Amino acid sequence: MEQDQGHEQEKKRKITLGERWRAAQMTKTGVFWTLVAAIVLTMIIGFAWGGWVTGGSAEKIAEKMAGDAVVLRLVPICVFQFNQDPGKYQKLEELKAANTWSRGDYVKKQGWATMPGESEPDTKVANECAKVLAQIAQ
Repeated sequence: MEQDQGHEQEKKRKITLGERWRAAQMTKTGVFWTLVAAIVLTMIIGFAWGGWVTGGSAEKIAEKMAGDAVVLRLVPICVFQFNQDPGKYQKLEELKAANTWSRGDYVKKQGWATMPGESEPDTKVANECAKVLAQIAQ
């Protein structure tokens, strides 16, 4: 009888979280879906906050960086061509007086952004060159 009472008290006793945790056994299906959820969560975190990109995005970024690097290397040639212009001081004042958004067009019209061996000026080079020349004018 004492055994029965002890057994009944044990049944009535609340099972702790630790005991439940130790008694828990995952099924194969449960393990599979837990892994799938972990993989999806890792991908979401990686692409959203981890800086991961797809191959196509990486290629676009690399092309933009390469183009920007080329422009930065050509700007000194543009400034050199400006320095070779006999009317550079007057033209520098005209550039300074021009609106910020039209300065690149002014540089293109002067031919300073036309690189040796090219027949047309480069818009990006002209815009960056105009920024550099505007700083010189100040």
